[in-house]
Amino acid sequence: MADALSIVIAQINPTVGDLDRNVDAVLAVWREAAGIRADLVVAPELCITGYPPEDLVMRPAFDAAVRERLDRIVRATSAGGPGLLVGCPWRDEKDGRLYNAAVLVHEGAIVVRQYKHDLPNYTVFDEKRVFAAGPLPAPVLFKGTKLGVMVCEDMWSPPVAAALKKGGAEILVVINASPFDINQQADRAAAAALRVKEAALPLLYVNQVGAQDELVFDGDSFAMNADGKVIARTKSFRADKMVTGWRKTGAKWQCTPATVAPHAGTEEATYQALMLGLRDYTAKNGFEGVLLGFSGGIDSGLTAAIAADALGADNVHCVMLPFDYTSRESLDDAAACASALGVRYAAIPIAPAVNAFNAMLKGVFAGRSADITEENLQARARAVSLMALSNKFGYLLLTTGNKSELAVGYATLYGDMAGGYSVLKDVYKTNVYKLARWRNTRVPESGQGPAGAVIPERMLSKEPTAELKAHQKDSDTLPPYDVLDDILRGLVEEELPVADIVKAGHKLPTVIKVEALLYGAEYKRRQAAPGVRVTRRAFGRDRRYPITNRFREGPTPGRK
Repeated sequence: MADALSIVIAQINPTVGDLDRNVDAVLAVWREAAGIRADLVVAPELCITGYPPEDLVMRPAFDAAVRERLDRIVRATSAGGPGLLVGCPWRDEKDGRLYNAAVLVHEGAIVVRQYKHDLPNYTVFDEKRVFAAGPLPAPVLFKGTKLGVMVCEDMWSPPVAAALKKGGAEILVVINASPFDINQQADRAAAAALRVKEAALPLLYVNQVGAQDELVFDGDSFAMNADGKVIARTKSFRADKMVTGWRKTGAKWQCTPATVAPHAGTEEATYQALMLGLRDYTAKNGFEGVLLGFSGGIDSGLTAAIAADALGADNVHCVMLPFDYTSRESLDDAAACASALGVRYAAIPIAPAVNAFNAMLKGVFAGRSADITEENLQARARAVSLMALSNKFGYLLLTTGNKSELAVGYATLYGDMAGGYSVLKDVYKTNVYKLARWRNTRVPESGQGPAGAVIPERMLSKEPTAELKAHQKDSDTLPPYDVLDDILRGLVEEELPVADIVKAGHKLPTVIKVEALLYGAEYKRRQAAPGVRVTRRAFGRDRRYPITNRFREGPTPGRK
């Protein structure tokens, strides 16, 4: 019976559906591990398919293709070398049901399959839609050691770890596809510490990294000894691998000390997540560059900075689309920001398009005063122009709106909401300022943009405005952003009653107004571009409200 094990963490970045490339990434780590005579390689949950595969797993052709790639892994290990624990969907031969499985392959054979017991069905997860729940598992015997294998959610509550402990498990091994939000790194470490304490066993946690549509996976794989102390941790937000050494003294296993990569602060972690989300969405969907409307405001400035850091300045194309209400300050700030970032920059006046639309509609609009319709025509003329550039040159069009605006519908449908991806979709306006100030003080790790204050100070200090009419300010329509964002966090993240938000210090009419705007803008959000998720209550996969909805805690809305 072995009293020492070498286990390699394979923190890889899979792409959903790119089965061969995913297997290549796993086997590349496995071959390196074989070269150093490691005992076991542990790869993430569903790493052969990428996570989440959603309804793809219900296609028989996909199921067959996954099984072929698993057979390829089995053949690759036939000449010996480390064991390999990988995640993949598995349709059981006996009951015909589809499971989220951990498969241990060693020396050309599948040693064991372990099925995920606890299927998450909340926030971004809906695994009960496609997978069956496995039974409480028993430990897996590998090289004389009983490994307590768990699949992601199995670690987050006591039953699975308790069953493994009862079965004689000696080391808990968790394969994961755990998406990032700003609280997740601390929460997953806390959950692991609880299981370690309850079972009095050490734990190895292996997570995937990379982005899939709106989700970002931060990696953050670690080893934790039975005392609850993290003894090894990979780098976050990048593919990484780490050799962990394990020794048995008496009846107890321990991981020997290794590198413990530090966790980033709030702004840095959020910025890294936004970079990774944009970088992977762009690359995995085959775009060579991005395009964005550049207004001279803070949202477009921060979006451009993130894009330059994620993709390199040469791959970022910013376009100023001025009209009669565009101020000199906005023109100057946009040019200064583009110059500081080193991105491609052009200015295309939209007056010919707006004037043509106004002339075309003049007859049917006769007798009616100018209103928001004419304002939205400007935004939609910009969208038509940007989409034309996107089509002609093949760039991904980024929308630049933030979570505060999307929450209350302060955006033009088929106007500034038009585009393929939204970097700031889950970032409140007040946090936009924090991230911009943070970026002006440093270049993020792996960032490809320039050093220095890349976002001009006036972008940070001037009052926000859409510049769709003379002397317009956001505050004409909305509460101050610090007030608005605090109310929105109560309504969206915390699902608080209106009365509780008022007790926290906000005025009842303001809260009622924000609630009405929030519910009334659902139809816009259903048509919004996907975007990076960084909170636990993002619009889209997390928060699913009906469009037709007449519930209000304040006055019932009238018919229109």
